[in-house]
Order: sequence, then C-alpha cells, then structure tokens
Amino acid sequence: MNELKKLFDLLPRRYRRAPTLSAILLLLLVTASIVISSHSFLALFSIEGLLIVGGGVVASAFMSFEREDVRKALDAIKQMFREPQKPRDNLQSDVAAIIYCARLLRERGMRDLEDVLRKSGVSDPFVRYGFNMVVSEYAAQEVRAMLETAADACYERDHVPVDVLHAMASHAPAFGMVGTLVGMIAMLCGLGGDMSGIGSSLAVAFLATLYGVLSARMLFIPAASKLRQKVEARRFRNYLITEGLVMLVENKAPMFIQDRLNSFLKPELRDYFNVIKADAPRRAPALKAAA
Repeated sequence: MNELKKLFDLLPRRYRRAPTLSAILLLLLVTASIVISSHSFLALFSIEGLLIVGGGVVASAFMSFEREDVRKALDAIKQMFREPQKPRDNLQSDVAAIIYCARLLRERGMRDLEDVLRKSGVSDPFVRYGFNMVVSEYAAQEVRAMLETAADACYERDHVPVDVLHAMASHAPAFGMVGTLVGMIAMLCGLGGDMSGIGSSLAVAFLATLYGVLSARMLFIPAASKLRQKVEARRFRNYLITEGLVMLVENKAPMFIQDRLNSFLKPELRDYFNVIKADAPRRAPALKAAA
C-alpha cells in the first residue's frame, strides 16, 4: 500500500485523487490477474483490438451526435480525472448577492441597481439574462416563466453530452465483440498452416471484448455520471437564482428573501444573520465569481 501511495504522489496536483486512485487500482487488479495467469505482461495488449474499439466508438458517436456535443463528452472524460479549474458554485454566495441586490433596490431604487449590475460585469449568461428581466420591469409571473424556460433549455443542452457518453458506453462492448469476431476469423483462416499459434491468436481476439467492457465501465459510464451531477447542480442553482430574482421583482424584504432561499440550502449551510450585516456589499460580486 505504501508503494501505491508513493506512485500516486508522483501525479501532478491537477489530477483528482479519488477517481485517479480508483482507476489505478482497477487497472492494477486487471493487469495483475492477466499477468499471473498468462505469465506475460504483453498478453494484455492488442493494437488491433484498441483500434477497433476506440475508433469504432468515436466514429459511431460522431455519426450519431453533433460534433460539439461529442467534443464536450470527450472533454468530460479528461476532466473526470482533473481538479476543476474553477471552484464549485457557492450557493451561499449566490444567496448573499441576491439579498444585497434586494437591499440596494429598496434603498436606492431600480436605476441604481441597474448601474451596479452593469459595472459588476456578470459573466454567467443565465444570471445576466435574469437580471435583464428584472431591470426591464416585467411582471413577476412573466419573469418566472421566462427564467424557468431558460433553465430547462439550458439543462436540455447540457444533458446532451451525458447522452453521448451513455451511447459510447453501449457501443464499446459491441465493438469489442466485433474485434473478437475479426480476430477469430483471422485465426480460422490460418488453420491450414501452423496450429501452434491458435491459443495465442484466440487470446488476442478476446482482448477486444475486454477493452470494450473496461472502457465502458471505467471511462464512459463514470464520466457520464460525473457530468450528470454537474448538470443537475447547475440546474438546481438556476432554479435558486430564478426564485431570488422573482422575489426581487416582487420587491420582497431582504429578510424574506433570505429565509426563502435558505430553504434551497442544506441546514448546515444556511446563514440566518450574516448576509444582512453591513459587510454584505463586499459579498455582492459573488454572482460574477460563481458564474
């Protein structure tokens, strides 16, 4: 176990510990079992199987989905093993920023709020769209309807790469079987010659099936689950922001907005007092940082 820890410590810090360590352990288990049974480390490799499985899965994905969605799906596999470049969305900061806007709206009016928002440079497209609805002075129900439509549309777009990864997971074992069939056909074509290589040829043929199953279970399905969690978290955040902006349009009291938005948070994350103190203006840029 100490050797594994030393090996893991050699990885760059940009890689996540849990997914990378799990992948290393699984690969070691599979590799060790094959090496022990075959007494050969090279028995684990088959260039033909890798080409058929990898090329077939990627080609099938590009045939079934848009190029940009496939690119995002492949990028999700890489990001699964890396630390995120930006911190996770801080819902507490979002709540504090919305409450600050409510205080500003009550104390200085809509025009001053619009000026502050313009200078803050909110980068999140959904948040920017929502505040545009607020300063446009639409009715509360109209703002809710438009923002919920935008949140649902954003979720549908973000979920397509998850569907791509699930499709790739279903295609990988199938192309593994294709590789196995190709290897068996090549083996049968050579039966009239030297019979001593049949065993090794059959082992190489079945490696394609192994590659298909391992890639589906180790790469595509975990990446899809990780990406789905990210998409669900973003939709949850968009719903929280929608609720807060609707209450801004209704000109609710900051304390009421705070209590309502606290219902979205875990009990241990709820802030009942601090966000309405005098230091709230320093926390206002949170919406920009969390975008």
